[in-house]
Amino acid sequence: MAIRVKINHQIKAPELRIITADGENLGVMGLSKALEEARTRGLDLIEISPNANPPIGKIMDYGKYQYDEKKKVKSARSRTQTTEVKSVQVKIGTGEHDLTLKAKRVSEWLAEGNRVKIDLFLVGRSKYMDLNFLKERLERILKLITVDYKIAQEAVKGPKGLTIYVEKK
Repeated sequence: MAIRVKINHQIKAPELRIITADGENLGVMGLSKALEEARTRGLDLIEISPNANPPIGKIMDYGKYQYDEKKKVKSARSRTQTTEVKSVQVKIGTGEHDLTLKAKRVSEWLAEGNRVKIDLFLVGRSKYMDLNFLKERLERILKLITVDYKIAQEAVKGPKGLTIYVEKK
């Protein structure tokens, strides 16, 4: 997963723009001169941006560079928030008690912060019923949800029926 970084003698570019660990720009210099500069400071020459023109090299401790990169990746990973999409399926003739139980489950999932996909499953002739009637049937379960929610995606008619997405406000 980590990008392979070239250090010291692995670098093949004839010229590099050199930056020190403090951020000081030493300018463009030849590879041999840059390696000599890194050696006198007791540090490594690391190719930071190989696609730049000329490529950018940094004079710093390679271990510190690896540590900083891992830290960046870890902080980026911690900032991403994963939401799971849970799914509930109801039919036109689903009874009131079953709807109540499913709405309770949807409320729990919404409270946990998950997104919920509610499918009104249609079979046979019911696929060709009036769209307003079908939306009204979908509204039955939405009225029973106890948690504050918002509709993330309006009801969409698909090959198997009507689908709506809800998430916590």
